Amino acid sequence: MKFADIENKSVTELIKQKNELSAKLFEMKMKNSLGQLATPHQVRNVRRDIARINTAIVRKAAR
Repeated sequence: MKFADIENKSVTELIKQKNELSAKLFEMKMKNSLGQLATPHQVRNVRRDIARINTAIVRKAAR
């Protein structure tokens, strides 16, 4: 996910997407701990996407 894609969304959309990604991250961490996750590097990508969304939310709130 690119920051330019995130930047064009509203705050409510960003919060909704952040909640979805947080749930996905939780599931991925559980699967990874059980050894069921095929590609563990996806956890890092989801964490980074959540961080990008948090950054966009803070930037929009500062305006």
